[in-house]
Amino acid sequence: MRVYVPLSLPRLAEAYRAGELGPAPFTAYAVTPALREWYLSDDIEELEYAALNRAALASLRLLAGEPGAARRRVVVAVDVPDRAAAVDPGSGLDPSALGEVSVRESVPLAKAAAVHVDADDAEADVTAAAAALGAADHGDDDAQFVVDGAEDHELLWFATQEIANLVDRAE
Repeated sequence: MRVYVPLSLPRLAEAYRAGELGPAPFTAYAVTPALREWYLSDDIEELEYAALNRAALASLRLLAGEPGAARRRVVVAVDVPDRAAAVDPGSGLDPSALGEVSVRESVPLAKAAAVHVDADDAEADVTAAAAALGAADHGDDDAQFVVDGAEDHELLWFATQEIANLVDRAE
């Protein structure tokens, strides 16, 4: 199963130094039955893109709690055995939990398929979105518009060999 792990650049640096994503359990996003039902598509690439976007939103939430972190959303794509990721059966179609899985074991960073990170030109929108997230969660339409502005930025794709360079940017 491919899972998308939300991080920030400092958390990516920690994973790089540790050589693994963890400690377990940790939250990731994947193509779950609820995500399939919500997204109404059978196209696996579209569904994986939806899971990646859910992880990008979770990365934004991490950034909201890390004021000193570079304002770049980070998502690591990694394949794990199906038994290693579990969906909370109680979450159902809860919009805030769509695609959410719990990864039950640490995953070697060497098993990552790719890293997705915002481009430099997304910084202003990501900064504004992180600041507006709380108000958006409480129904403020203007704040939600600001959060959606960050989602307009596509995350860039990086090979795992480029993680060292990304980490250097974080420090």
